[in-house]
Amino acid sequence: MAQITEKEATAAIATVVKTLQKSKQANAELGRLTATNNILGFGSPRPNVIAVRFNASFRKGGMGRSAIPLPFGLGQSEKKEGRGTMVGQVKASVDGTTGKVLGVTVFRDLGYGRSFDLKM
Repeated sequence: MAQITEKEATAAIATVVKTLQKSKQANAELGRLTATNNILGFGSPRPNVIAVRFNASFRKGGMGRSAIPLPFGLGQSEKKEGRGTMVGQVKASVDGTTGKVLGVTVFRDLGYGRSFDLKM
């Protein structure tokens, strides 16, 4: 087993994030990846393979504004809601030599329900 440094894992996560953001299939199914929240783990299960696991926020389309009426009939407020954001757990494998993403799975509700596999 080869040791993976945090720098290598961060580079692998950046590659996975770019892949998910560019994928039309992932954007339609999950929404746009807006942020990585927590790095849960990284390692090398096989030679020249970097495995990473992290939480990421996905946001579907829509304004995400609440319909709270303002006093005196002034319309609606512009207060943002958390609506439309989903936090999923991303599990991915990246080739350590070429930097190519080998596989990505996103667990929508922390692995207890539906998951999304990105076709490579």
